[in-house]
Amino acid sequence: MSNIKNNVIFAVLLSLTVSAFVEELDDTFMKTKGTEEIWLIKFYAPRCAFCKQLDPVWHQIGSELKSLGSPVNVGKCEATANTGLAKEFQVRGYPAILMLKNDVKYNYQGPRTKDSIIDFANRVAGPAVRTLSSLQLFQHVMSRHNVLFVYIGASSPLKGEYIATAKELIVHTYFFSGTRDILPKSVTIPSLPAVVVFKDGTYFTYNEEHDGELKTWINRERFLTYSKLDSYTLYAMGDTAAHQRGAYGIRPCWREWPQTTRSSTANFYFGYMEDNDYIKGLVMGEVTTPSIIVVKLSNDGYFLPPGAVETEAQLLDFLNGVLDNSLECQGGNDISQRFKRFSYEVKNTLTPIFSQNPILGWFLVNVPLGIVVLLVYFCYKRLVPAGPDSPEAVSRGEERGQPSGERVDTSRGQQQKKLADKKAD
Repeated sequence: MSNIKNNVIFAVLLSLTVSAFVEELDDTFMKTKGTEEIWLIKFYAPRCAFCKQLDPVWHQIGSELKSLGSPVNVGKCEATANTGLAKEFQVRGYPAILMLKNDVKYNYQGPRTKDSIIDFANRVAGPAVRTLSSLQLFQHVMSRHNVLFVYIGASSPLKGEYIATAKELIVHTYFFSGTRDILPKSVTIPSLPAVVVFKDGTYFTYNEEHDGELKTWINRERFLTYSKLDSYTLYAMGDTAAHQRGAYGIRPCWREWPQTTRSSTANFYFGYMEDNDYIKGLVMGEVTTPSIIVVKLSNDGYFLPPGAVETEAQLLDFLNGVLDNSLECQGGNDISQRFKRFSYEVKNTLTPIFSQNPILGWFLVNVPLGIVVLLVYFCYKRLVPAGPDSPEAVSRGEERGQPSGERVDTSRGQQQKKLADKKAD
């Protein structure tokens, strides 16, 4: 009995402690918050299953940020009850994770894991551009980040553009600045000032004439040249450029190809997936593994190689065929393709149900179909008027005690009378 009592007391204390790290917010939040406060907020709905799965992770985030002395306050808001605050943050789905800093709102679109969300919070809470003061600090930062942007040089118009871009894209990656002395001697920079990206064990220098706008270049280079892909990464890649293409493979041995052919593959992202469910849904059919496919992220179109791709030369021929439009783009997101994809998904969903439980499958298909048929029938009956000889008219006449033959004669007599009146007029 005492053990049960102790467990109950511990659970209550734990609940109170956790709630102290995560504050419940309402529509008065924007008026009562401090001007210098930084907030990480989760918007949720009571019946949202994904929101409930995120709850324990969210409390862990609040506890860890508080224990580390972070300036970030963690809160949550029931969006269905506090529609004013949800509208202020333009919440369209649940759970939604946003940060508020200096009245600027930052939307988080990454994986719903504790480490990823904490990294996002620390990145946005700090300065948009962090200063590196020594080679040792640069090497320490390099060991912690897969992709690193560094501005090298004194104040210049390029630095102003770099800072403006960093403020907008800080939700995605880190930005640093420093002098030439912080870089290893092996790093060669043609001229100063310069913006350099370090990734994949090498580095690339921004060239305005070749790379175009700085923001577009950074948005493109913030991804690894070759990496494992998931739904969040694909969404982010598709959001960076309207016509960007992605080459997705299943074999990690293709990792070296994009490195050696960078000048020929600048218009592509490269990555691999451990399973082929996404590609199967895209092409609406079976996909052999290993295989390679190019996806046009702007419209869900895709390109398949005309033959086997086993060498670097064959890969380049395939990608060049995509660029010069000599290969047909299949799929897309027009109405016909959306209908085909919906039919394919329904078929894939129902097929295992019918194979495992035919009765349940019959019920799931025929009950909604029967409801639709009944609705169409009743709508038709209401829209189409009943004639004098229709069963409805006959039944209504019988209810008034008038035989069907007399009703027909009466109707014809009325028509003849109307014709005679028209002639008299």
